[in-house]
Amino acid sequence: MSTVPLLADEEVSAEALAVFDDIRATRGTDYINNFWRALAHDPVTLAATWARLKEVMAPGALDPLVKEMLYVAVSTANGCEYCIHSHTAAARAKGMTPGQYGELLAVIGMAMQTNGLVSALQVPVDDAFKA
Repeated sequence: MSTVPLLADEEVSAEALAVFDDIRATRGTDYINNFWRALAHDPVTLAATWARLKEVMAPGALDPLVKEMLYVAVSTANGCEYCIHSHTAAARAKGMTPGQYGELLAVIGMAMQTNGLVSALQVPVDDAFKA
């Protein structure tokens, strides 16, 4: 259950509605998800978060599918159920295949296992790995 009401378009400020309009235009959809509706209580944070997300997730040296898959991996590490679901859906919409999803889960699982082992063992970082 959300800690704040999820605001409908009719309930948000003009500033928040402008962000919603940009989300719709950028994503080519009328749908505004619950994350943005919760953030609409604070239009400044809503606008800043949307602006940064648009910048970070735009095509660049990494293609958008890779960025979504990375988002799934980090969201898994952080235990964010909402982000795992939303970015898995986004990755699928960007063409992630079942095979890629399986490999992503295998990498996440392997990283969690080896991270846990190396943390428990407190293995020092090799000098060759240090920048």
